Amino acid sequence: MTEKRASIGARRNPDTETAVLDAAAEVLAEKGISGLSMEAVAKRARAGKATLYRWWPTRGALLLAVYRRMKFDDHYPDTGALESDIAGVLALVLDHWRGGTAQVFRSIIAAAQAEPDVNAALTEFRLERRDALVRVIHRAEARGELAPGLAPEALADAVIAMLWLKLLSDQTDADPAELARVLTHGWTQG
Repeated sequence: MTEKRASIGARRNPDTETAVLDAAAEVLAEKGISGLSMEAVAKRARAGKATLYRWWPTRGALLLAVYRRMKFDDHYPDTGALESDIAGVLALVLDHWRGGTAQVFRSIIAAAQAEPDVNAALTEFRLERRDALVRVIHRAEARGELAPGLAPEALADAVIAMLWLKLLSDQTDADPAELARVLTHGWTQG
C-alpha cells in the first residue's frame, strides 16, 4: 500500500498540489482526456480523492488547472495601438500553443462538448481571458482609437474565436499581424 501525503490542514499543501498537477499531466499525456479520472490522478499523486475534490470539485476544474499551470505569462502588451496590441496577444497565445500545449487545450474544448463540468470550467476560463482582452481594448478606447458605438466585448469574442479556429484547424503558425489586421478592420476610427 502506498503512503498518502501528509495534510497541512485547511490550506493547500504545495507539495501535494504539485504532485496532483504533475500526476494529472502525466495521466493526460499517457491516456488522453478520456483516461483522466480523479481516482487515477489521486493514486498516482499518492493523495486522497477527497483532497482532489476539495481543491478541484470537478474533473473539468482539474483539467483546466493542468492547462493553467502550462499557461504563459499573459501580461498583454501595450504598444500604443489597437492593431499591434491585438497582434501581440495573438502572438503570445499562438506561440504558447506551438510550445506544446495545443493538444491539451484541443482536448479540453472537445471534452467540453459532451461533459458539463468541463464545459463549465472552460466557460469560466474563456470569460477570464475575455475580460483580459476587454482591458486591452479599453486602452484603445481611452486613446480614442475605437469607432463610436462598438462594443469591446464583441471584439474580444472575435479574437478568441479566431484563436480557437486556428487551434482547432491546426493553423497555429498563422501570422498574428495579419490576423490582427483582419480582426481590427472597421473597429478603429479613420
